[in-house]
Amino acid sequence: MALTFDDVQRLAWLARIEIDAGATRDIQAKLDAIFAMIDELLSIDTTGIVPMAHAQDAMLPLREDAVTEVDQHALYQQGAPSVVDGLYLVPKVIE
Repeated sequence: MALTFDDVQRLAWLARIEIDAGATRDIQAKLDAIFAMIDELLSIDTTGIVPMAHAQDAMLPLREDAVTEVDQHALYQQGAPSVVDGLYLVPKVIE
């Protein structure tokens, strides 16, 4: 996919970027190189390749899902301006 000079000018206008004609030609060349690289990557046959989330097959050590601290919500809510049934009340800011 090759971009025209007008395409780059329109993209700059949409992005609210002011560029001159020389910069437009430079950006056009850079974008064409990026799209050429994307086309090259898309042409690679990936049949049978399993997608992976990370380059290394590593697992983080997981800790036991257990409570390790005592419940202190009442202590934390003492400084709140308004609390009802354990919930913080905040003023309405959107009408």
